[in-house]
Amino acid sequence: MVYLILSVLSSTLIFVVFKLFDVFKIQTLYAIITNYVVACAVGFFLYDGPVGVSDFTSKPWLIGPILLGVLFIVIFNLMARTAQVSGVSVASVATKMSLAIPVVMGVVLYGEQLSALQIIGIVLALVAVYLASIKEKSIKIVRKALILPLLVFLGSGVIDTSIQYFEEIHLTDQEIPVFSSMIFGFAAFTGFIFIGIKAIKTPLKINLKNIAGGIALGVPNYFSIYFLIRALRADILSSAAIFTLNNVAIVMCSTLFGILFFKEKLSPKNWGGVVLAVLSIILVALF
Repeated sequence: MVYLILSVLSSTLIFVVFKLFDVFKIQTLYAIITNYVVACAVGFFLYDGPVGVSDFTSKPWLIGPILLGVLFIVIFNLMARTAQVSGVSVASVATKMSLAIPVVMGVVLYGEQLSALQIIGIVLALVAVYLASIKEKSIKIVRKALILPLLVFLGSGVIDTSIQYFEEIHLTDQEIPVFSSMIFGFAAFTGFIFIGIKAIKTPLKINLKNIAGGIALGVPNYFSIYFLIRALRADILSSAAIFTLNNVAIVMCSTLFGILFFKEKLSPKNWGGVVLAVLSIILVALF
């Protein structure tokens, strides 16, 4: 349970750093790619095994970090595009509601058992995530651009499900730091290719604020994945319960941090989401 709490706190800290990006006018794309480099470095720093290329190319899980690294960058850009076309709330809801995918996969692929109260808690968690995430009075999805939130939903779910799969099937305790690190390493590599293509039209300018923002983001970002995998390995709860608790607690903590430190105003729907989040956590964790 300690690993789950640390995963929630790390992810909530990511939210705080993103809010500070607005305050300090940091360019998100460049900071995010820097953050992947930092997160990769943190993982290799914590890994106490051999780090030669030949030590990793024979690993059965090598394809995981490669695909996940590419997905990280692709989904990030799709989220940004969704926010531009359909609004921030649509992008946020599509991302967070994707917790349904690893929950279903946990039951279907790994035969996890859920009590009736836990199933009710998971359904309440989905409603809570929706209510706590919407910032506009109502969500309007542009029909022509429906594919964007759908891809964000599926892509985010595939990322969580893939992490769940590699944790369940392939990873040892010792390999968790380097597995997490290599995901971020391949994400950074993909990001550099993306920036390189972009720099052909617009020359790249080094900005120390973007680099500082990336460093501030990279450390909690690494630990959000590291502690999530540790929580999944702890076997205290099913992976379905872990993903539900992790996502809904992140939404709740981020909302409360927004109120306390950034003076954000919540609508009655947002407050309803927070209350349902608390109720769903109780049902999933205790029953």
